[in-house]
Amino acid sequence: MDVLRTPDARFEGLDGYPFAPRYVEVRAADGTSLRMHYLDEGPRDAPVILCVHGQPAWSYLYRKMIPLLTAAGFRVVAPDLIGFGRSDKPVRREDYTYAAHVEWLAQWLELVDLREATFVGQDWGGLIGLRVVAQAPDRFARIVVANTGLPDSKMVPEPVSQMLGQMYPAMPVPYAADVRQAFQNGGPGAFLYWVKYAAECPEFSVGEVFGLLAGIEDPAVLAGYTAPFPDDRYIAGARQFPSLVPLLPHHAPDRAANDAAWAVLETWKKPLLTAFTDDDPVTRGGEVVFQTRVPGAKGRTHPTIKGGGHFLQEMQPAAFSDAIIQFIRETA
Repeated sequence: MDVLRTPDARFEGLDGYPFAPRYVEVRAADGTSLRMHYLDEGPRDAPVILCVHGQPAWSYLYRKMIPLLTAAGFRVVAPDLIGFGRSDKPVRREDYTYAAHVEWLAQWLELVDLREATFVGQDWGGLIGLRVVAQAPDRFARIVVANTGLPDSKMVPEPVSQMLGQMYPAMPVPYAADVRQAFQNGGPGAFLYWVKYAAECPEFSVGEVFGLLAGIEDPAVLAGYTAPFPDDRYIAGARQFPSLVPLLPHHAPDRAANDAAWAVLETWKKPLLTAFTDDDPVTRGGEVVFQTRVPGAKGRTHPTIKGGGHFLQEMQPAAFSDAIIQFIRETA
């Protein structure tokens, strides 16, 4: 496996990101050693909040929330998934699979040895992290899911997967504006435009993604989000992630793995909170499945974060942090 490592100079002086880097080594299936970066802020003996990002973000996404959470007395740990942030980046898109990401995060969790943690996952942080929680439920005291999902065979039954599989090849390769329009219009094919844009558009841009899904225009902030990717050799993971969402027929093994994770979550009696936004074009309404299928979510008041877009950590960090803090204190 060929691997790139973003030069440290790319991370110097980033806006609002003064945190010390920490690293562990995880192993790929072929034996390649991969350096995985994470932040670990706040008192070491404080209750732990594990914050996992999605695509194409990295721990920079949590920079506004970390001071709020640590000031409230918590320890915040935020890894960079392989292919993102300061973590190593395999060069080939084929090196990134859903199962590989789960395995890498699971190895990291064992090495860092978190216990009684509150899991917080958004976007792919949920798709990957909830699988890890299901594999190691004794390490977690509660779950917070925000603008994410865990597609399984109930949500994507085989006939729907076959339909999407027939739609995808016939779609033209879209540009960012086409993806924005598809999300605004809705419909079953909207997410496929996002998949095809990331996989095939010659002008795919990490910066464009944050403009598309969050309306971010501040050059200093965009510089933070694009810092891990000096050029297109580094973006294989960012391009591949949408193609791994288990929607199409060849994703059947991943849907089966998610079925197994749901079997654990459907018996999860520890607390679970949903904190979705009211205006996310990608996951709007996705909180309902967690509220209805997870025992630990029932009978609870679940906040709706207003005006958070897809990246609520960026757009509504205080509201999201307050929801997490209140949830932990109420269920401690």
